[in-house]
Amino acid sequence: MENIKQIVKEKYSEIAKQTKEQNAPSCCGATSCGSIVDYTIFSEDYDNLKGYNPDADLGLGCGLPTEYAGIKLGDCVLDLGSGAGNDCFVARALVGESGYVAGLDFTEAMIDKARENARKLGFTNVDFIQGDIENIPVKWGVVDVVISNCVLNLVPDKTKAFSEINRVLKQGGHFCISDVVLQGELPKGLKEDAVMYAGCVSGALLREEYLQIIKDAGFKNVEVKKEKKIELPDDLLLQYISESDLAKFKTGETGIFSITVTGNKPEGCGCGCSCS
Repeated sequence: MENIKQIVKEKYSEIAKQTKEQNAPSCCGATSCGSIVDYTIFSEDYDNLKGYNPDADLGLGCGLPTEYAGIKLGDCVLDLGSGAGNDCFVARALVGESGYVAGLDFTEAMIDKARENARKLGFTNVDFIQGDIENIPVKWGVVDVVISNCVLNLVPDKTKAFSEINRVLKQGGHFCISDVVLQGELPKGLKEDAVMYAGCVSGALLREEYLQIIKDAGFKNVEVKKEKKIELPDDLLLQYISESDLAKFKTGETGIFSITVTGNKPEGCGCGCSCS
């Protein structure tokens, strides 16, 4: 797990130094996995969202988590894997000056880039902190809404991650997360490649397993709000699997999907935290 985390940190440190356009021609962001592939096949269009800042958009997301997050004026919002601050700045437009937005990222270079973007925008209620999603450096029960965009699939221990999300949320708080999940088993070569883990593919779980982890963490009203199938290019897949396996992969029930899922921490959560 520590090796995977180091690979993720190194890859996203490289990505932080580049622009969305420079990141596009590779399956893992800044570093190509072989053939030239447009990694932005995962991403959604932010152009019409209030608060969108192009300087903070590195094309690394797989959804629009703020779309279904129900963020209100004055809310306290935590963005997990905040990158250069893209979703944080959209969330800030929703919480207004009376709210607060914090971005958490594992990579120091991303934190530096996000802080510089916030400084340019003149925001005083948007902060960025470095930390691990498996051990979020935030107090019990202080957050109204947790959002995240194509990041939880990079976390080795997703059970611990959702437990931490539950811990930091207030009673009655909720999350909205866009992430990558699978239907059926990925071919072995693709699933075992550490570089593709950093590319958000081999670290993904089966859809049913992913949703069950969320429910087991104590969340209620878990609902998939949006789902989109991701089509990886054949030349990329052929780096990991044979042509015969590719044919089976393309015609079988196996698929890679981005989903946007929501869930609520119930009132009187019974978790033993200070919010109970």
